[in-house]
Amino acid sequence: MPLTPSRTKYRKRQKGSLKGNAKGGDTLAFGEFGIQALGRGYFTSSQIEAARVAINRHLKRKGKMWIRVFPHRPVTKKPQETRMGKGKGPVEYYAAEIKPGVVLFEVSGVSLTLAREAMRLADNKIPFRCRFLAREDHA
Repeated sequence: MPLTPSRTKYRKRQKGSLKGNAKGGDTLAFGEFGIQALGRGYFTSSQIEAARVAINRHLKRKGKMWIRVFPHRPVTKKPQETRMGKGKGPVEYYAAEIKPGVVLFEVSGVSLTLAREAMRLADNKIPFRCRFLAREDHA
């Protein structure tokens, strides 16, 4: 089941901008290894779930994993072959706004090689470039 906010103040939101770098959530806070975004874009709830499943399948229930992003932003879409006008479309899915520097996932309690491979598999599910992070004492 995809991640969605339990309640929102407003049903629909304006597009806004994704310029600039991450202001917070850009360092490892919980785990020993992580994956950090180098690009920017929307990370949908189904993409987050696909990356989570890829990490968990590779780790085989060893260690602990943290998801550091949550899809707060509603993304709307008009139906196919609809004429212009007639207002904004219904909410299609929820997405997280990702700026460069944000840590997406963290893991601990596993070896460096196992964590690196799990993050590589997750990176294949992510729509922008990422890099592997490790704490200084594991480098």
